[in-house]
Amino acid sequence: MSRILSGKVVIATHNAGKLVEMRELLAPFGVEAVSAGELGLPEPDETGTMFAENAAIKAHAAAQASGLPAFADDSGLCVDALDGAPGIFSARWAGAAKDFSGAMARILSELDRRGATDRRAHFVSALVLAWPDGHAELFEGRVFGDLVAPRGAAGFGYDPMFRPEGFERTFGEISSEEKHGVDWQSGDALSHRARAFVALAAACLRRPG
Repeated sequence: MSRILSGKVVIATHNAGKLVEMRELLAPFGVEAVSAGELGLPEPDETGTMFAENAAIKAHAAAQASGLPAFADDSGLCVDALDGAPGIFSARWAGAAKDFSGAMARILSELDRRGATDRRAHFVSALVLAWPDGHAELFEGRVFGDLVAPRGAAGFGYDPMFRPEGFERTFGEISSEEKHGVDWQSGDALSHRARAFVALAAACLRRPG
């Protein structure tokens, strides 16, 4: 049985881009959001081998430390011709300096080194919503597309090189609203994170009024 979230929630991230997106998605539901970074919570070691495991580690750590419900996203880019890499190591490919320009260049270099013409890839997002008493719920979303030379300054991370199916523009070339692509009536969404969030919202959130 899903548990309804209300009041205040911790977004268990120190990633400014993720924080902006999650606050935008939460806005229609009247839930106050504070980030783990704003609360000064430490970043736990992400020792999982799957997106869902790492999201759970972050969500449970923030819920225990804050005494509030917390949700965490673990997400990444999976490239078919690189056997799913960088996958759960997507952030690590950018290094301590969070140099995603370098990470995108590395992906293209690895594809060239392998002589790979297949540019198919997908983003994965695992969202875990956890309460201080240990209760937790998992929601996942994926979006498929292909890789191009990086274009656009919108979004964050690998967005400039990812072109979702049916689009000519990359995630780096569209607004955050278009990237979310959320239709609350139909339940449709575009981005991996928005698709996971729509599932979370259907189970655990209620619109005010």
